Amino acid sequence: MSETIQTDVLVIGGGNAALCAAIAARRKGKNVLVLEGAPKFYRGGNTRHTRNMRCAHDTATDTLTGPYTEDEFWDDLLRVTEGNTDESLAKHMIAKSKEMLTWITEQGVRFQPSLGGTLSLGRTNSFFLGGGRAMLNALYLTAEKLGVEVRYDAPVAALEIEDGTFKAATAHIGGKDVRVVAKSLVAAAGGFEANIDWLKEGWGPPAENFLIRGTPYNRGDVLKMLLAAGVESIGDPTQCHAVAIDARAPKFDGGIITRLDCVVFGIVVNKNAVRFYDEGEDFWPKRYAIWGRLVAAQPDQIAYIIFDSKSLTKFMPSLFPPIKAGSVAELAVKLELPVEQLEATIGEFNKAVQPGTFDHTVFDDCRTQGLEIEKTHWATKLEDPPYYAYPVRPGITFTYLGTRVDKDARMQMAGGGGAQNMFAAGEIMAGNVLGKGYAAGIGMTIGSVFGKIAGEGAADHASQ
Repeated sequence: MSETIQTDVLVIGGGNAALCAAIAARRKGKNVLVLEGAPKFYRGGNTRHTRNMRCAHDTATDTLTGPYTEDEFWDDLLRVTEGNTDESLAKHMIAKSKEMLTWITEQGVRFQPSLGGTLSLGRTNSFFLGGGRAMLNALYLTAEKLGVEVRYDAPVAALEIEDGTFKAATAHIGGKDVRVVAKSLVAAAGGFEANIDWLKEGWGPPAENFLIRGTPYNRGDVLKMLLAAGVESIGDPTQCHAVAIDARAPKFDGGIITRLDCVVFGIVVNKNAVRFYDEGEDFWPKRYAIWGRLVAAQPDQIAYIIFDSKSLTKFMPSLFPPIKAGSVAELAVKLELPVEQLEATIGEFNKAVQPGTFDHTVFDDCRTQGLEIEKTHWATKLEDPPYYAYPVRPGITFTYLGTRVDKDARMQMAGGGGAQNMFAAGEIMAGNVLGKGYAAGIGMTIGSVFGKIAGEGAADHASQ
């Protein structure tokens, strides 16, 4: 017979959203158990790899250079999602984000002034002192001091849900099945980006070439169980946060150090040595998360960012050194690209570049004219050897298909109405806010804001 544990609030997951929920519920006096599927060293899902969060604020602070109003945040979100967002829910999150910087600091998280090369986010985004892992460790320390119980290596294998009411979960802990009975559930177990078979259901064979930037433990098992139990889904299975990352990165868990922020300083070509998108369309924080999808649509899901010596020090480098060559032809050989075509692509690009004053901090007047695909800003000739290139592949951060929730983070049922005692926070419900697209730091905003809301809601229900 399996062991049984009873608690007030069960939190499934171990990242930012889960910890915010656990702390919020515990601060309301409830017993809280966190089940983290990963070993302790790998705890925290994708939070380990984050750097910052985006919150609205009315004035400059010690770590932010100026105000970032709710209206501006909403405009930015509307732009990157192209309207694919639940407006009332998104505006609710943005309003709540204003108090989040204070609340999360009270939970032990520390911020630093933004660094150079961090996507021009000094005014809008707060950077964690020590990065995501330090932020995560601070939340765990606070949770443990408050008396939150955490079990690691504890993947959930089954959920008992009847008519929208959570009864219990079965987890594998210490080599045996443990049944956890709880008054409320908070699901904060991430997306399904590490489940290649599930990705292939939406993307087909190209998904085999995707690299997974974050944890290998986000396989979507809890999401699948919730949807099977009648929770309403939201989002498109092919929509996700996907950036172009160094093609030499590992299959899983490469994290932030494999991302490349140099697209705006050069050109991007596919394996046929042909450009396929405007590299200067918008500021990088608003466009970096479309490049994973763009590369996914190219032959063999591979592309190459090419720039010259004058741009080498203008961005944060990858973990891997760029491929270097003294001429365009030599670079083509090293990249195994058709030499004549790469020379033609770069030659035509250079001829099309118009005179202008380069300034990557504004929409400058450096553009091309006469190309099938123009570069609308930050276009400079590639003519100063040596030449450099990074090979890139789609790097999936997290998926947007998830559970529909309301403003209280309460899961909604496919048959209509809200669940009785089931709440969701973080990537597992990010599709409510992010129907498509991404802007830097919003994932952490979703996790923190809805984590706190979910934890408080779960605690309130447990009191009834």
